[in-house]
Amino acid sequence: MRFSLLLCLLSFFLACSSDRRGQPETRTSFRYNQHNPITSLDPAFARTQSNIWAVDALFNGLVQLDDSLHVRPCIAKSWEISPDGRTYRFFLRNDVFFHDDPSFPSGKGRAATASDVVFSFERLLDASWPKPGSWIFKDRIAEDSAFVAVNDTVFELRLKESFQPMLQILTMHYASIVPQEAVTFYGRDFRRHPVGTGPFRFKIWAENQALVVVKNERYFERDKNGTPLPYLDAVKTSLITDRKTAFLEFKQGNLDYFYGLESSYIHELLTPEGNLQTALAQTIQYVKNPYLNTEYLGIRLDSAGLKVLQTKKIRQALNFGFDRALMLRTLRNGVGKPAKSGFAAAGLPSYNETAAPGYTYDPGKAAKLLAEAGFPNGKGVPEIALLCNQDYVDLATFIARQWEDLGLRVTIELTETSLLRERMRNRQAPFFRASWIADYPDAESFYTCFYSKNGAPPNYTAFRNEAFDKLYDAALQEIDVKKRYELYHAMDRILIDEAPVVFLFYDETAQFSRKGITGLPGNAINLLSLKKVRK
Repeated sequence: MRFSLLLCLLSFFLACSSDRRGQPETRTSFRYNQHNPITSLDPAFARTQSNIWAVDALFNGLVQLDDSLHVRPCIAKSWEISPDGRTYRFFLRNDVFFHDDPSFPSGKGRAATASDVVFSFERLLDASWPKPGSWIFKDRIAEDSAFVAVNDTVFELRLKESFQPMLQILTMHYASIVPQEAVTFYGRDFRRHPVGTGPFRFKIWAENQALVVVKNERYFERDKNGTPLPYLDAVKTSLITDRKTAFLEFKQGNLDYFYGLESSYIHELLTPEGNLQTALAQTIQYVKNPYLNTEYLGIRLDSAGLKVLQTKKIRQALNFGFDRALMLRTLRNGVGKPAKSGFAAAGLPSYNETAAPGYTYDPGKAAKLLAEAGFPNGKGVPEIALLCNQDYVDLATFIARQWEDLGLRVTIELTETSLLRERMRNRQAPFFRASWIADYPDAESFYTCFYSKNGAPPNYTAFRNEAFDKLYDAALQEIDVKKRYELYHAMDRILIDEAPVVFLFYDETAQFSRKGITGLPGNAINLLSLKKVRK
């Protein structure tokens, strides 16, 4: 009842605030749910999916990603990178305006300039108010004059040394541009009073209940036909924490979009083969997209690890010893792709199964490797404990049962998620279930998990390999994209051979929308960008 009353209130606000007065029949509102809370509308704190989706509607960065994960212009219409890879010069549009807000003189939003970029980036690094987004520049920018406004429409970013993924990093929402006036005016309460340049402007946020944003009539982007974006007049985000309840809201037509799967309702949506249930096909659309998330079992390779798993052939046997495709069909209704080409996830521009062929289900080969390691039919291998959280116990059980056919005994030690992560950080997890989601769409974000100079996180396996490190260092300096991808594939071949992890699957997103919704994005970073959506 409380939620229904709130939606009525929000609808009232929308009706009163639309700039298209006299045309209520043309207004369109897109409705979706977030099961995790939105904790801040400040892009400097956009570290969770729920925050990122909300911030994406309100703010822009210098650059952005298309659905193929290629970097495209945004506030910056073009850019140049110096031959040494250390200086990035961005040329800004002059028709980008901040949203109208009381923090500006007369309440009118002004044009965004290069000085706003300098302010936004320096704000991320303000030690007096630590922000989770500060890491994007840590140890990478020049010590002096890292951010420079050459003039109102030219901004320079200067690095300490070449770091090729920097352009991709700048597409992250941490790098959104904010106005100094609003940040000063609202202080730390900027989280509740966001002022950006995005396709939608803030209207109301009832924390833990709902968020409403409305069309920015002065937005600068247009579609290929010259029509101004966005098409929608408003976006309403409900914050129902229970997925089953949110699913029922979607079934009843109260939500336009629904994502994610859970055992309590997965079979109502999908057949065992992974297709949309026939009864829903008249009213619902279903799309799967790659997601830059690799699921794996990590193996500690130092003194804190299990002695038996220090033998490479046993680690390889574990990788050959279970059927990834059957696991995904049986337990995830076909959502996900077997991880058979290294650690960097499918969906990345650099992904190439041919260049880095990995593990497939081959119990004969697994048995042969165990015998070569001195453990025929698994005899002599002590019982192995796998640390796992509740959400993945069904997958772990499936794998452990298939390993039993090889003579290997694996017990599942159920561990609360936060405790599992703590044990991974503190060298107390010899064999553990984990996932790695890319922070930005470059394979370097995955390979950093195995760079020997990194501790835990992200190198939870304590992997050390001199050849891998040399390739990693070279890739960061390589300007030629094709050559850099070749270095990435060489790194994956090392990981496949050394097997510091058991490769499980590359994740996919399951997205459901009502018929009549068009323009939904299909990207591997799982970003719900709504500026091109029509209803």
